[in-house]
Amino acid sequence: MNKIKFLLLAVILFSSCATTRTLENKNFRITYLDDFVLEQGLKIDGTIVGGLSGIDFHENTYYLVVDNPSNPRIYKAQIPLINRSVDTVIISEVIRLDKEEAFFRKSTPDMEGIRFNSETGEIVISSEGSIQNGKDPSLFHISSEGEYLFHYEIPGYFKASGIQKPRNNGVFEGLAESTDKTGFWVAMELPLEKDGPKPKIFPTNSPVRITKFSKETKKAEKQFAYKLDGISKIPINWFAVNGVTEILEYADDKFLVLERAYSAGYGSKGNTVKIFEVDASNATNTLPMEDLSKSDFKPAEKRLVFNFKSVKNFLEEEIIDNIEGMSFGPVLPNGKQSLILVSDDNFSSFGHQITQFILLEIEFTN
Repeated sequence: MNKIKFLLLAVILFSSCATTRTLENKNFRITYLDDFVLEQGLKIDGTIVGGLSGIDFHENTYYLVVDNPSNPRIYKAQIPLINRSVDTVIISEVIRLDKEEAFFRKSTPDMEGIRFNSETGEIVISSEGSIQNGKDPSLFHISSEGEYLFHYEIPGYFKASGIQKPRNNGVFEGLAESTDKTGFWVAMELPLEKDGPKPKIFPTNSPVRITKFSKETKKAEKQFAYKLDGISKIPINWFAVNGVTEILEYADDKFLVLERAYSAGYGSKGNTVKIFEVDASNATNTLPMEDLSKSDFKPAEKRLVFNFKSVKNFLEEEIIDNIEGMSFGPVLPNGKQSLILVSDDNFSSFGHQITQFILLEIEFTN
């Protein structure tokens, strides 16, 4: 296993819809440290560990949400770090959700994002539902034991029956608690059909909506549009996609956004994964806009801060897998912030995939 790679990545790029160019001012310095690949087929309390689509960290415990609506569950884990490397990953507990709960029967718990609410001890989940089966996406709270507590009211254009036509497997994906602790941000993976097309190899206008939901009112209170990059590789087979898989707010209206592109036909080399610095402080509030393709708005600004392609050769299996989860981890011994990412192996349904944990060090230089 490769351990402790001090590959300094301080290249900041500006991204348009499908291209990037160098930007001089450097706001972040990100260093790749290590990765750890979990044993394939690991069983915990009668369940197979896989499909990990979200991760969060609280008081030395990691919470991992599983993308498996037929058996909705969350794992608790410990990830001890030694000398800025991952010593191991220990899955310690399963939190099960009751899929027969009335709300889950109505909305389908296809869970994608997870955050631990330190103020209440509750767990907050984003779910993309099942649009093709008429099941709405959702944002909801559960107890630390997995009991459903309540959900948030979503705007009509996100609903499966909405005339804006949300895309199946393309609705609520990324999830972040706001830095002011008043709400949660939820990011779509793909644009609503009326808002714009899915990204292509050529430049497209493909905006996704990133929405803040209020803890107090349980409703959406503001929103901004974020334009996706294009597909990075021409698919050998027919399928290709690029979308947002995770977000973190690190300052008011300032975010880290994870984009994952996949092009079929390349086997384990089909993924392209990037982290962007995003500034939404001057972006238009798009919450009342029904159709972004017919609206005048200013999207959030984005700059590329990390491309996982640059560290592929340092990874244990030299694979950049389907990375979907991202969380701030513990502060490292040198006083810098760690960033932990995890991949969703899709339970190896589409060929060889791995459950991969990646450890980065992030330094805010401005």
